[in-house]
Amino acid sequence: MSIARGQDWGEIGPIPDEAVTAGTDAEAAAVVAAARRAGQPAPPVVLTGGDLARTLGAAGPRPPAGAGPAQGARVSVDAGAALVDGRLVWFAAHLVARRAWWRGRVLVVANAAFMGRGNVAPRAHPGDGRLDVLDCRLRLGARIKARSRLAAGTHVPHPAIEQRRVAAAQFDLDPALDVYADGRRLGRAGTVSVRVEPAALEVWIPLPAAGREHRAPGAEPAPGHGPQ
Repeated sequence: MSIARGQDWGEIGPIPDEAVTAGTDAEAAAVVAAARRAGQPAPPVVLTGGDLARTLGAAGPRPPAGAGPAQGARVSVDAGAALVDGRLVWFAAHLVARRAWWRGRVLVVANAAFMGRGNVAPRAHPGDGRLDVLDCRLRLGARIKARSRLAAGTHVPHPAIEQRRVAAAQFDLDPALDVYADGRRLGRAGTVSVRVEPAALEVWIPLPAAGREHRAPGAEPAPGHGPQ
């Protein structure tokens, strides 16, 4: 079930023993992909790194064995599925289509707010059942200015950056662009279709101490308290 404004999202508790650890967005997406191929539910995932983890406020690595029950914040997060020239791929944080960052079209489909050092999709929430699309056709001077504002997420709104929030969408890439899923280059493609799979993963964010307050983006606070 996707979150809605004012709803509680997540809870604090002991991380289950069967949880697997993912240190990157690509590793988290691989858990979803493997489960879908096997026709099984994805196992719980302890997320310790990557842009999705940063969006969720990951505190650090899972405590070592013998350190007592590890506590975490549990949230159900969405995943993205994409058909890239007919090839099915999964992504946890974002899918990007571009030739270069400094020229030409740049298309970002985001499930997470952050991408590297930038708050690229400041409205993106990984539990709301939507993907945030930013379709950029900026001139070079405007790109330089936008880059300086990425860390704060103030590069949008901008008249040359089309923004929308979708459950599914299709894009014709003319000319063809290089497509990346969670930082992995998939190759050059002419068409991309995306859709969100709500609540695809049970994600655990390790807490440095049991009961420490945990906040998610746009929440006041979250998990445990829905976005305001």
